[in-house]
Amino acid sequence: MATLDQKSPNVLLQSLCCRITGKSEAEVAHQFQYAVRVIGSNYAPSIERDEFLVSEKIKKELLKQRRESDAALFSELHRKLQTQGVLKHRWSVLYLLLSLSEDPRKPSSRVGNYGALFAQALPRDAHSTPFYCTRPQSLALGYGERSGGLSASVGTSGISSLGVYTLNGPTPTPQSLLAGQPPQSAAGGVQPLGSRLAWALPVSSSPSSALALPATRPPLGPPAPSRVVRPRRDGDAAGEVSEAALVRDILYVFQGIDGKFIKMSAQDNCYKIDSKVVLCKSLRDTSSRLAELGWLHNKVRKYTDARSLDRAFGLVGQSFCSSLHQELKEYYRLLSVLHSQLQVEDEQGVTVCTESSLTLRRLLVWMYDPKVRLKTLAALVDFCQGRKGGELASAVHAYGKTGDPQMRALVQHILSLVSHPILNFLYRWIYDGELEDTYHEFFVASDPNVKTDRLWHDKYSLRKSMIPSFITMDQARKVLLIGKSINFLHQVCHDRTPPGKITSASKSADTPKDAAELLSDLEGAFQEKIDAAYFDTSKYLLDVLNRNYLLLEHLQAMRRYLLLGQGDFIRHLMDLLKPELVRPATTLYQHNLTGILETAVRATNAQYDNAEILKRLDVRLLEVSPGDTGWDVFSLDYHVDGPIATVFTRECMGHYLRVFNFLWRAKRMEYTLTDIWKGQMCNAKLLKTMPELSGVLHQCHILASEMVHFIHQMQYYITFEVLECSWDELWNKVQQAQDLDHIIAAHDVFLDTIISRCLLDNNSRSLLNQLRAIFDQIIEFQSAQDSLYRSALEELALRLQYEEKKKQREEEGQWGVTAEQEAEEKKRIQDFQETIPKMRSQLRILTHFYQSIVQQFLVLLMTSPDESLRFLSFRLDFNEHYRAREPRLRASLGATRGRRLSNI
Repeated sequence: MATLDQKSPNVLLQSLCCRITGKSEAEVAHQFQYAVRVIGSNYAPSIERDEFLVSEKIKKELLKQRRESDAALFSELHRKLQTQGVLKHRWSVLYLLLSLSEDPRKPSSRVGNYGALFAQALPRDAHSTPFYCTRPQSLALGYGERSGGLSASVGTSGISSLGVYTLNGPTPTPQSLLAGQPPQSAAGGVQPLGSRLAWALPVSSSPSSALALPATRPPLGPPAPSRVVRPRRDGDAAGEVSEAALVRDILYVFQGIDGKFIKMSAQDNCYKIDSKVVLCKSLRDTSSRLAELGWLHNKVRKYTDARSLDRAFGLVGQSFCSSLHQELKEYYRLLSVLHSQLQVEDEQGVTVCTESSLTLRRLLVWMYDPKVRLKTLAALVDFCQGRKGGELASAVHAYGKTGDPQMRALVQHILSLVSHPILNFLYRWIYDGELEDTYHEFFVASDPNVKTDRLWHDKYSLRKSMIPSFITMDQARKVLLIGKSINFLHQVCHDRTPPGKITSASKSADTPKDAAELLSDLEGAFQEKIDAAYFDTSKYLLDVLNRNYLLLEHLQAMRRYLLLGQGDFIRHLMDLLKPELVRPATTLYQHNLTGILETAVRATNAQYDNAEILKRLDVRLLEVSPGDTGWDVFSLDYHVDGPIATVFTRECMGHYLRVFNFLWRAKRMEYTLTDIWKGQMCNAKLLKTMPELSGVLHQCHILASEMVHFIHQMQYYITFEVLECSWDELWNKVQQAQDLDHIIAAHDVFLDTIISRCLLDNNSRSLLNQLRAIFDQIIEFQSAQDSLYRSALEELALRLQYEEKKKQREEEGQWGVTAEQEAEEKKRIQDFQETIPKMRSQLRILTHFYQSIVQQFLVLLMTSPDESLRFLSFRLDFNEHYRAREPRLRASLGATRGRRLSNI
């Protein structure tokens, strides 16, 4: 010992033990061993590490000693110390000062006999640094001098010699397991003092060493022979399996390979130790806990092996398998280090437990983080079963919603790899309009069987199940519109502008790192990329449609011609068509009607419209039914093709045709009532000489007035409350539209609104039937009045002729009429007067039918859920003329007014 450095920590510590106990170096082996463990431990007082609490205790102690000035000075010094970062462990310094300030004369709970203290065992949970059976570098002790009993007390932590298995990147290699390198501290590369001093001194077998310990406590280690040899690998003579053999088996199990003693149980689906193996309970439990890593490894490996060869799994699935392979690769790297360490020990013939020896408990600590990592991967594999493409990315993203930062970092790393193909699909779609999705993984789907004219509506769609959960539905809709707009420009509009000139392509996700950066800012950079491409592409498409294909002009043409907005043109057209349309429908020829249409265009303001619009205006004859006239089958038509057919689809043109027929029929009623009124005004003075017709004519005037009031109110409702209001809403929406879908949606809403409010939908079928019956009554009334006036005018002409002949004969000096002629005249007048009651009854019946239909129509209006229709009923019966005749109408009106008052 004289040749040793007298200032070595080992020698100084041993000297301190000898001085305290008063024994020789050979007799203080156990006490020295205990001192080494205390120095190398985290043994701390059982109080809370609270700097504020310790400082308060110090100030209270100073106040108890009536040292108020010192307490104030201490408080000021402590405040200054807190503002400076010189000391990292201020609590320890304060606690040391507090401990030093205690009065040694006071009774204390500390152990007074330091010899007894060293003889006591260290509490199990009071330390984390293990007691390593390794020799100190300053003492020349041979391997043979180590106690065999101490080999059973090998430490179990190993944390200080293994770097943290971080989840944020690849698995680091434990420095302590690299051959030829000393163990390193996790803090800064300097081995802790306790680790350097954790070694075992020879234990004397003399009785004096045992007598030196207190009788109430056993020695720290059991008596043992003078040499300690490493247990055999396979077991001892008694048949018990050694820990070293279990370590070798566990390393195989980590790779999914059955060991000699630990094998996979197919029945229980787990690794089990052979029941015939003799093993203590602690080693068996530790081995079972470690074997779980093998089961987790097999689960992940089985998934990757099965899916890696499946081409239908797609690029996203292959990226997922690649991320799992990457994690397994890091796991295998750790296992290779452990295997190399075990091989080095075998080649060097190490027979003693060293600081870096592999033990089960040390493996349990080292493999804790890899086990957590494998558990996450295995759970992720279970959660992703049966998923592919965007659905798989959604599953990975959903699994990352956890409060564990390490697990979240692992899932984010996998998600960056999995989402990389999806983001490549996305950028290729929004910047080039190309869709290369062989395995149907992207959330935009394409139907190659759809023709060009239906490209916008049917060719591209969203696969909602494939939309990743980190992409919102609004973002997905914009992505679909961007690529669809590019393809629409190229294939339908025949616009050859390169996509790069429409919108500037930003940096794409070329690597998983770029994808990870993009995913970390979904509401920022990613949203900005989508919005920029969406606004640029949509604006360019709308400009092309308005500039090259006159979309807005065509929309206005629909309003002017098919919705009868061009009043002078419609009126003149009716005047020109009247001689043709009163004929049977089977006698009409389309070329004749087309010529009349062109004449009406040239004679009105319609001639100033764009030639592109006028050449699309045409005549169409509907299917002819028996008894139809030209009024029933005539219709205007508007030809659409090319890009504008995307807005004015075949279904939309069908709606326009239905609305035109309804408006044309209502316009015809107005035109018919105008003719009726003209006839009444023109014939009123002529028929004053026939007083017997006054009652019938009065009845005609009253019925005509009722019909005119009804048609005027209906025309006001259709023209202003339906068409004008709906058109104003449509035009505002079109002006504010950001993409073509907004225009199409606004146009569809416009058509649906006018279809519904013009009583052309299925819910208003009964109202439409009543309205058509009213129109039929107007036509029938026109026929009855025309027949009445025809008979009356014929009778008037005969009477005037008779008077003229009579006057002429009197001027010639003859009798005016003979008795026979006078009798014939009286008989004819009498016959005519006998037809008047028949005419009156016919008008009365017509009036009764008309009023009953109107009353039924009003009842249906009052029960309609549409408020505008209910207001229409008030205008139609503004003087309660029909209410007085119909009890149901009185009840409906009363109930409706009651509802209105209650709502107010």
